[in-house]
Amino acid sequence: MQKVLLVDDEKRMLDLLELYLKPHGYRCKKAVGANEALTLLEMEAFDIVLLDIMMPEMDGWKLCREIRKFSDVPIIMLTAREQQDDIIKGLNLGADDYVTKPFNEEELLARMAALLRRRTPKNLIEVDGLLWDEERFELTYQKHAIKLTPKEFLMVGHLMKHPNKVFTREQLIGLIWGFDSETEGRTIDSHVRNVREKIRHSGFPIDEYFITVWGVGYKWINDRD
Repeated sequence: MQKVLLVDDEKRMLDLLELYLKPHGYRCKKAVGANEALTLLEMEAFDIVLLDIMMPEMDGWKLCREIRKFSDVPIIMLTAREQQDDIIKGLNLGADDYVTKPFNEEELLARMAALLRRRTPKNLIEVDGLLWDEERFELTYQKHAIKLTPKEFLMVGHLMKHPNKVFTREQLIGLIWGFDSETEGRTIDSHVRNVREKIRHSGFPIDEYFITVWGVGYKWINDRD
């Protein structure tokens, strides 16, 4: 499930965008203005940003410039402006695309999907600030590292890659230790306890995501809503 940051100074527009996007599998966070957007972007990872231009405290062009100082997150600028110069200015400042209001819902969804296909790495998974990075072999929450053993890291990653699917202890042993391993189910339970404790200590609400299915095994839930 892709995570999108919506930035606008009008709450009505934020609510409307969320209404459009949520049925299509997007998890939306709303920032009322540029300062709130910067705070969220510094604390959490997002897959894409929808950014209004005409905001009072800091316009979208300046905000886009500030975001590009520390992030390459895809940015689509949403605005009533449609002059060619404005489009060129936004793209030159680092925006990836530009949609004018009133926008067509299907066009916006198609543009978002196109950007995400190009930019989303297969070995990077983010859920509410918890980032599993296979290439770096690193798990972080709000950019702070969580120290896991290699087996713990692989188990968390496998569950996050397959949200809402239940895995038995035997399946997890085979996937992580190998099918010829003599590891027992108690080892999985021990690893689960350790993982939960370490991630819980970081501040991430792990018990809302890493779920025990009694008598069966474990699963990771993304769509809590």
